[in-house]
Amino acid sequence: PGEPGGETAFARRIDPEREPGLSPEQRRLMAEVERAQRHRALQRRLRGRNTLLALGIGAVALGIYGYTFYSVSQERFLDELEQEAEAARARA
Repeated sequence: PGEPGGETAFARRIDPEREPGLSPEQRRLMAEVERAQRHRALQRRLRGRNTLLALGIGAVALGIYGYTFYSVSQERFLDELEQEAEAARARA
């Protein structure tokens, strides 16, 4: 398995167009495998981006939800309206 010098040649890159011993079917299969590998790498990269995007959108939605609850709990205008209504009833 080892060559002189300690290096192993197990995954030598070849150019299918210049390789003399390959049939057209072998060249087609090699191109198909390369396309499949590129597609898998693209899917992996997109999956990571989609996950980050989903987390970002979820964080924004939860932030808006939380802020809405916080701001509604701080509002006192209904209390003021009730006090005015009671004062009007007392006058009448």
